[in-house]
Amino acid sequence: MKKLATLAVGAVMAASPVLADLVIPSLSYRTGPYAAGGIPFADGYEDYFTLLNERDGGIGGVPVRVIECETGYNTEKGVECYESTKGEGALVYQPLSTGITYQLIPKTTADDIPMHTMGYGRTSAANGDVFSHTFNYPGNYWNGASGAINYLLAENGGDLSGKKIALVYHNSAYGKEPIRTLEELSAKHGYELSLLPVDHPGQEQKSQWLQIRRDRPDFVLMWGWGVMNQVAIQEAANIRFPMENFIGIWWSGAEHDVLPAGDKSNGYKALAFHNVGRDFPVFDDINKYVVDAGKAAGAGDQVGNVLYNRGLYAAMLAAEAIKTAQGIHGVADITPGMMRDGMEALSITEEKMAALGMPNFGPSFDVSCENHGGEGLVGVAQWDAGSKTWSLISDFAATDGEVIGALVEADSAAYAAENNIASNCS
Repeated sequence: MKKLATLAVGAVMAASPVLADLVIPSLSYRTGPYAAGGIPFADGYEDYFTLLNERDGGIGGVPVRVIECETGYNTEKGVECYESTKGEGALVYQPLSTGITYQLIPKTTADDIPMHTMGYGRTSAANGDVFSHTFNYPGNYWNGASGAINYLLAENGGDLSGKKIALVYHNSAYGKEPIRTLEELSAKHGYELSLLPVDHPGQEQKSQWLQIRRDRPDFVLMWGWGVMNQVAIQEAANIRFPMENFIGIWWSGAEHDVLPAGDKSNGYKALAFHNVGRDFPVFDDINKYVVDAGKAAGAGDQVGNVLYNRGLYAAMLAAEAIKTAQGIHGVADITPGMMRDGMEALSITEEKMAALGMPNFGPSFDVSCENHGGEGLVGVAQWDAGSKTWSLISDFAATDGEVIGALVEADSAAYAAENNIASNCS
């Protein structure tokens, strides 16, 4: 892969090489308040494509070219990155921000370029009948909310009636995503829900945790990001809240979230839609063809960390969609429109993941015109402060399709009416 330096927003992108290639933009944030999470994701995303280039000669014989553009996790910069890269032949965008996602949904649809918002973004985009170019497989925030409740149900004999659950959330569109789902599930399962917003960047949480100490909820859920996660875990430790009863969304469960609290973070849990650790054959090839060869996107020190794995997983799903598109259309050098077709026909099986050196790395799922979100299977990981490792402690399990399906249908129907969108799947 031709290594391109991160570009400032608005800068002119490097000219395309003479040879045909498969162009993959990387809307990264290696700077700004969320850089600790953005760096390992960007490294994993690019390193996987480098592996395919170095080991396999690309995908279907066509090399991959990653174009990285720095957003700083800023919505305006993210849109500028999109506008400055789409003309390069960009096959798919992974905006890595709910705010950027909302802005790009109409743009990518008009430009016939697919967008993959894996585990974030507009949850109702799972309805492909309305959102033709947005995909959020294998899981979304409403799956996450239901996955947390299902896990707690299993841990409490199937009964949460009378229990108290507090949600500590980033006071933004991202943090508010699970509220409606948790409210619906509260009515269904009889638990009491309290909502505790935390303003950006999240360094001040004294009042929220004083309220938790006073109200004594049985469980705390967290939709946090950046320094907010570290502060929340430390504050929980300060009031001696049991870490095993504290569960974060998958963006609140990386190494840098728990390490600052030291031994006090032991037992903290986080939701997961992919596996953790580095005990997978694919990492042998990453080390051989990428890190040891001096071709890593970063310093090589993030390999196997949670968010590196997430970037790697996102790249693998993009690569498999490219292969699917190549098979559908009978050409190797596909267009963005063809890529959309490949994403909509994507089928990820355990057999396929094992062949890629990623056995049990993520759930099996299928995508279709009507369903751009997959099956929404969610697992739970737990932190061991002694060994400084995350471990998956549950299988990828089904979430409440009845509740989530109704919410997706209502929200996507409202969007379709506001934007005069006819059925994409009829």
